[in-house]
Amino acid sequence: MKIPKFADLILFENDDIIVVNKPPFISSLDEREGGEINMLRLAKQYSDDAQVCHRLDKETSGALIIAKNPEAYRAISMQFEKRQVKKIYHAVIEGTHVFENLFIDLPILNVGKGNVTISRQEGKRAETWFQSLKYFKHYTLVECRPVTGRMHQIRIHLATQRASIAGDEMYKGKPVFLSALKRKYHLGKDQEELPIMKRFALHAFEVSFKLLNGEEITIHAPYPKDFETLLKLLEKFDS
Repeated sequence: MKIPKFADLILFENDDIIVVNKPPFISSLDEREGGEINMLRLAKQYSDDAQVCHRLDKETSGALIIAKNPEAYRAISMQFEKRQVKKIYHAVIEGTHVFENLFIDLPILNVGKGNVTISRQEGKRAETWFQSLKYFKHYTLVECRPVTGRMHQIRIHLATQRASIAGDEMYKGKPVFLSALKRKYHLGKDQEELPIMKRFALHAFEVSFKLLNGEEITIHAPYPKDFETLLKLLEKFDS
């Protein structure tokens, strides 16, 4: 994988804060194994005291807030703690689903090793709003607004609605193949067809929070190429 230049990812920057458009397949923080490149390391090469203020799953792309100094890190962390940071994600889900401000509040229990489950007894409060944005024949583009920030929250909440994110195999989502959308699609004899997206279709589209001077700011993160390609192909062959 080609490592992007950190400066090319920046959507917003001032003396305290950077917001980047995180590429897919790069972890937010150091994974236990070490060696791997991640957003924290890239940020520290750019600004010595950089700290990542929240996490996005490795496969998830989009808006990520990074603090450039301890004061900014504290300020943003407090906003997260008080649920004052507003995040909007876009996801492509399987099936046609009409979500009109659907509210899901199923508690999530972290069972370790990167796995979570819904547990009304032991789970922690988890709340997400869902709104359908665009309908295709076999898929729907949805807006997801998490109120809380549990691990895999959007992914597992959608799965409970039988609306798994396309390509999210952990939650029964299947990869999208062009051959399934396009009639008369033929591969060469020994060619293996690859999915349109090599990850699940989830993107952190927008983030709103307060700067250290109290000014409110909203940052949009444009879709990465793979997400955009998937939507274009659905538009063309599945609408």
